[in-house]
Amino acid sequence: MRRRRSRVAVFGVGFLALLLVLISCYPSDIWRGSPSASGTSRPSPSRGESSGLNLQRVPWEGGPSYYARFGAAATAGWSDPSFFPIGVWLESVVEPQDAPDDKAMGFNTYIGLTGTSSAQMVRDNGMAALTHKPLAGYGQETVGWVIDDEPDMWAGAGDAKWTGNHPGEGPLCDPEDQGCGYTVMAEQKGKLPKDDRPHYANYGKGVMIWQTEPEAGKFVNGYTDIISADVYWYTSNGICEEAKTYLNLPVEQCRLSANYGALIDKLRRLDAQDGRLQPIYGIVEVGWPGADDKREIEPQQLAGAVMNSLIHEARGIIYFNHNFGGPCQSQHVLRDECGDRIRPTVVELNKRIRQLAPVLNSQSYKHTFNQRLDTMLKYHQGSYYVFAMLGRGAQPGAHTLELPPGIRADKAEVLFEGRTVPIDASGEFADTFQAEHSYHVYRIPAG
Repeated sequence: MRRRRSRVAVFGVGFLALLLVLISCYPSDIWRGSPSASGTSRPSPSRGESSGLNLQRVPWEGGPSYYARFGAAATAGWSDPSFFPIGVWLESVVEPQDAPDDKAMGFNTYIGLTGTSSAQMVRDNGMAALTHKPLAGYGQETVGWVIDDEPDMWAGAGDAKWTGNHPGEGPLCDPEDQGCGYTVMAEQKGKLPKDDRPHYANYGKGVMIWQTEPEAGKFVNGYTDIISADVYWYTSNGICEEAKTYLNLPVEQCRLSANYGALIDKLRRLDAQDGRLQPIYGIVEVGWPGADDKREIEPQQLAGAVMNSLIHEARGIIYFNHNFGGPCQSQHVLRDECGDRIRPTVVELNKRIRQLAPVLNSQSYKHTFNQRLDTMLKYHQGSYYVFAMLGRGAQPGAHTLELPPGIRADKAEVLFEGRTVPIDASGEFADTFQAEHSYHVYRIPAG
């Protein structure tokens, strides 16, 4: 799978300059603390299996059925409960082996593709794509449109005139001291085909920390059908200092998997402002994203960040696949030698997500297993599934989980670990979380 290539030639110098400017905006953070024309959904009641639990469900947008309203996505199988979006950010598909290699790693979706990419190659390999504009010969592989990336950061909140420039190309807004991010979103969306494909945008620290909730909410609720936001907690240089300044977050609680889930929580709170919900995807870096960063993400940290995003109800996972810093710079980290160390973890993690897709695509129950843990409870085909990790500030070691009334069992299978843990008569069981990024997934057959 490892291939050597010109890492810059595929993207072009100008395009990379734009991405480098966006990346340089990063060190920062967030906190938990009018709808798209193509429609977003109101919180819907559960239509899943009966579990026998007398618990409330978490708000959701409808799971796989959400995509049924978008003909292109439904045709591509996105409304199938066995499909869970696993995407790679802004790749290129220009060589015959590109899409097969990505598919072999467990990816099923491209979130953004270079304009030089071949829609035919994507289609022939059974992959899906959300693109910034129609590719030549595009068809059923194109399931959605990307409006823009981080306009909340580089254009700011506001309705001023947009010059048409992106970072590095000249003045952005007219007048220059006013924000034009809403104008950017409206104009960029207006350039896209008006068809049966959902609209997606990714946001950054503008929505996450700089703006008021009404300002951020207008970005989140005004233009899209699918959203995400990225802050690279494990790698961004300076983020811990900013988090301490803006959020009063202790430095020792900065570089944690739990903070990736907090991104999902913040977006969901903003998304609920208009009473309509849309899928929220998580984004995790695979290497050394920023030119001024001082570290790369560790494999176990990546796994923890992805799992914590899922525990906080991410409806898709996107991997940021570019290294703009460090000793091995690449725009295709997972395809070439830069990804040798992290690739096995990504492949295994994607395999687990695919296996769990029908579970992840069901509506979760509200239950607190332990105040110090981040947890999620689901039911699928006669079994309960409990996902658990340490919450922010919790110490590694043994922790007890208390099952809700209605679940009766004497043991839980720990998936992917080849072991079981005993459940006592009071419905409690204990397990060890060796590090802040450790996670466990338990399956408990319904009695």
